[in-house]
Amino acid sequence: MIPRGRLDKNHTYEEIYQAACDILNGNDPFKDTYSGNVNHFVAFHGRIAEIFFLKESNSGERPHDISGNINLSRNDEDLFRDVFWDLFRQGIITLGMDSNNKDYPWFRVSYHGKKILENQSLYYFHSVETYETVIRENIPGIDEVTVTYLKEAMQSYLQGCVLSATVMLGVATEHSFDLLLEDVQANDQYSSVFGNVFTERTALQRTNKFKNTFPQIGKELPKEVKEGFDTDMMAILETIRNFRNESGHPSGKMISREQVYILLHLFIPCCKKIYQLREFFT
Repeated sequence: MIPRGRLDKNHTYEEIYQAACDILNGNDPFKDTYSGNVNHFVAFHGRIAEIFFLKESNSGERPHDISGNINLSRNDEDLFRDVFWDLFRQGIITLGMDSNNKDYPWFRVSYHGKKILENQSLYYFHSVETYETVIRENIPGIDEVTVTYLKEAMQSYLQGCVLSATVMLGVATEHSFDLLLEDVQANDQYSSVFGNVFTERTALQRTNKFKNTFPQIGKELPKEVKEGFDTDMMAILETIRNFRNESGHPSGKMISREQVYILLHLFIPCCKKIYQLREFFT
C-alpha cells in the first residue's frame, strides 16, 4: 500500500542536510522508487520525506512510486527550510532551473555545488558547528586559540569571504606548528638537535629548517608518527602558507571557493600529524 500523510519521527539538521546532498549528488539510495524531478522546493521536500520513510519503514515494502504521498514532520519541515536556504547561501544550489523556470521555487545545483558534492571527503561538515565537531573529534587536544581561528575561517568561507578564510586558516596552521616547536624546544633530548630551527626569524625559514633536520631523528620515531610527515604535514603546511601569503598581500591573485573548501579539509590531517609529533616530544 502506498503510504500517505506526515511522518511522525523527527530528524536532526545533519540528517536532513545529508539526505539533501545525497539527492543533489545523484546518490539517492532508492532511485528505483522515484522518477520525478526534484528541482522544485516542494518536490525536494517530498523526496527527502520519502527517503526517510523507506529507510525507517518496518514493513520492508518499497513501493515503486510513492511520489507526493509523504510529508516531513512539522519539526522537520522547519529544518528543511533551513537546510534549503543554507545550501543556497553556501552556493551549492542556485535559484531557477532553466530558461522556462527561472525563479524560486525552482532551483538547480550550481557549478560550485557540483565541485563540492563530487569531492565530499572523509571529513563531512557544512557549518561552523559541524566543522568544529569534526576538528575536535580528529584532534581531541587541539589548542583553543587554534580553534578560534578555524571557526573564523569557516565562518568567512560560508559568507563567501575567501581571502579572509584563507588568512585565518593560515594563522591556525602556523599557530599549530609554533606549538610543536615549543614542545621540541622544551624537550631536553631533542632541543639541541633542532637548535638551528629556533634561531630563524621567519615562519618559512623555521619550517624549512625543521623539515631538513627531521630525518636525523627518523629512526627514533614510532612508525605511525613518522609516516605521513612529508605528505600529511609538510606538504600541506607549505600549501596553506602559500595560499595565505597570496591572500594576505595585495597580489591581485584570487582563490576560489573550491580551493578554500579543500584547504579546510587538508588542515585536518596536517594538524593531526602535528599533534602526533607534539605527543612524542612531550
